[in-house]
Amino acid sequence: MAKRKGYGRVSSRGQEQNGNSLEDQRNKLMEAGCAEEDIVLETYTGTKMDRPKFTKLVDDLREGDTLVVCKLDRFARTVRDGLEVVEELLNRGVKVHILNMGLIEDTPMGNLILTVMLAIAQFERDTIVERTQAGKAVAREREDYKEGRPRKEIPADFMVLLERTLKGELSVANACEELEIHRTQWYRWKNEVSCRA
Repeated sequence: MAKRKGYGRVSSRGQEQNGNSLEDQRNKLMEAGCAEEDIVLETYTGTKMDRPKFTKLVDDLREGDTLVVCKLDRFARTVRDGLEVVEELLNRGVKVHILNMGLIEDTPMGNLILTVMLAIAQFERDTIVERTQAGKAVAREREDYKEGRPRKEIPADFMVLLERTLKGELSVANACEELEIHRTQWYRWKNEVSCRA
């Protein structure tokens, strides 16, 4: 039986303030006919198409299914990546429904609309990167400037989850998912805690 499978993504927790929260996306996807168990949500940068949950969702889609996303920028940020995935899905008989655009059809007009919208999404991202670089250049002129992200404090519940992973009660992957962090951050904190001991 064909299913409508939803996908929602944020790059960071900060995006939740801009109306793009995972909860907002889940609600819109459910309103669009996706069952809650058929919705996949993840926190991952939009610049990469090789996102763990997204990749698995795409692999699991079957002929007749529909992939539903709220907005194009939740799906892809570069023209090339977006077109490749949509083309692959359409060739497999999977429909793509972007809620603020409509159903993507495998027609010359459908391909034109998709290409133009993806180009706009990529332009927006490139403009943000350009502004960020310009801001950094100005900031470097200040004496108190420090390169890189501010150091992330280790949350209190990390120690509890670390203890559970060491006892074999919880996998590192599940612990990272609970904390909404990547494995690299997990091991960075683990090494930091070990050095303190």
